[in-house]
Amino acid sequence: MSAHPLPQPSSSRLALPALAVSLVLLSACSGKDQQAAGAPPAAMPAMPVTALEMQPTRAETSVEAVAQTEGAREVEVRARVGGILMKRVYEEGATVKAGQTLFQIDREPLDVAVAQAKAQLAEAKAKVEQTQREAGRLKALLAQQAISQREYDTATSDNSVALAAVQAAQAALRQAELNLSYANVTAPVSGVTGRAQVSEGTLVATGGNTLLTTIVQVNPIWVRFSVSESELAAATPDGRFNPKAIRSVELILPDGSTYAQRGRINFAASQIDPKLGTLQLRGEFPNAEGRLLPGQFVRARLITGEREGVFKVPQGAVIQSDMGALVMTVGPDNKVAPRPVKTGQWSGKDWVILSGLKAGDKVIVDNLVKVRPGAPVAPHAPGEGPGAPGAAKPGAAPAAAPAKG
Repeated sequence: MSAHPLPQPSSSRLALPALAVSLVLLSACSGKDQQAAGAPPAAMPAMPVTALEMQPTRAETSVEAVAQTEGAREVEVRARVGGILMKRVYEEGATVKAGQTLFQIDREPLDVAVAQAKAQLAEAKAKVEQTQREAGRLKALLAQQAISQREYDTATSDNSVALAAVQAAQAALRQAELNLSYANVTAPVSGVTGRAQVSEGTLVATGGNTLLTTIVQVNPIWVRFSVSESELAAATPDGRFNPKAIRSVELILPDGSTYAQRGRINFAASQIDPKLGTLQLRGEFPNAEGRLLPGQFVRARLITGEREGVFKVPQGAVIQSDMGALVMTVGPDNKVAPRPVKTGQWSGKDWVILSGLKAGDKVIVDNLVKVRPGAPVAPHAPGEGPGAPGAAKPGAAPAAAPAKG
């Protein structure tokens, strides 16, 4: 009897259950995707920000210009007598007082000159005594008609010459003593010394041709700058500049800080520079601590008056865009609202806002990189953290619950 092969399962029958499972899984996944796609997007959480409430105030009107400091006095120190420079007494770069010895020149030749002048004076005085005795003797003889008038006149003339020689010898002695005192080269003014231009052992020329060092007086210190004619006209009420109308001058240092003490205008040019259209000015500032040094580049701010009804915001809160300056404010619904503003000048660390804001506006002063127009924020006052009393809660803008899978 022939064996019949057992019936083999059809491949289509094996594929049906697997296909059904795949369809079920695919249907489930597509259902989840459709449910997730149809769910509303989650709301953006409110960003905590510091908001400064605007109140009108007053600000000083001013004009700024690039300036450079210079010493009130800049003196060249030169020797009055010639000789070998023996010693440098001062420390280079140190502060000295007027009359303080800076250099010493060899005194020995000057001592010799003084001794010679004294000897010449003594000789001249002896000559005067001799001519006076001779004139007295001849006067008695003239009374007795023992000599002629001419002989007596010659004797009195010799006495006059001797007296003149005494005066010349006294002047020479005075000059020699002065030269000896000049052996100590002293500071003509108080200030900061420069480096020594000559070293010990150098022959100093007679007549003050050799520069020894310099002294710069830094207290007070001067600041020199120029302001354009148009800026000066805009800063004055009647459009005419008057140096006496400048209330004071401020200095903005290279690090951005303001110099502690204000100064005054001590010079204003009598005419406008025809080439540049600017007026040269100079301010004077106290500098007892020596914080300012000659040659520094600073900014001079001329205080010309005051402006009422302006607002002040921190410098970092003002954003410069293609459309001009703007600030980010908090809208009534606690959403970010950009606000174009017109800025004036700096007042310390603040910008003066001339227009674009009103009393009660809340200007965002931090997290400006993270906030976007229309985004929800949780504002709080300066010095208060998020969630402090009076601050908007971060959850004020409700967020939608995430969709379930």
